[in-house]
Amino acid sequence: MKIAIGNDQHGLAYKQMIMQTFPEHEYVDVGSFDTEPVSYPGVAEKVAKLVAQGACERGILICGTGIGMAMTANKVKGVYAAVCHDIYSTQRMILSNNGNILCMGAQVIGAKTAEELVRQWLPLQFDPNSASAAKVAHLRQIEAEN
Repeated sequence: MKIAIGNDQHGLAYKQMIMQTFPEHEYVDVGSFDTEPVSYPGVAEKVAKLVAQGACERGILICGTGIGMAMTANKVKGVYAAVCHDIYSTQRMILSNNGNILCMGAQVIGAKTAEELVRQWLPLQFDPNSASAAKVAHLRQIEAEN
């Protein structure tokens, strides 16, 4: 799977850990590449555009809380980003909502939790025949109208 990945200064170590732990995937790393402060909206927009344009199948964004990254990414049409800090939410972001960008907060969860969330998230696929399909279609309709 080709994954767009990005971080601010708080998420650098987690991003590096994810890419090392799951080397079987191809990553498009948009930065940040050091611990100098960076404006997270620029990073989130880059990842979101790669996913929305189909250059990458999914995205991962890591900042202090994950919230700002998710808010920014969701401004890009075709992006469905969610902040996940537990396994159930991580599973449901794809299985119930067909989400395509996983956002995490390095100041909220530990590295082992982040690793496990990514491990759970990678193999999941949305079932277009599921009970959630009509809700996802409704969500996309709202997006198209606005």
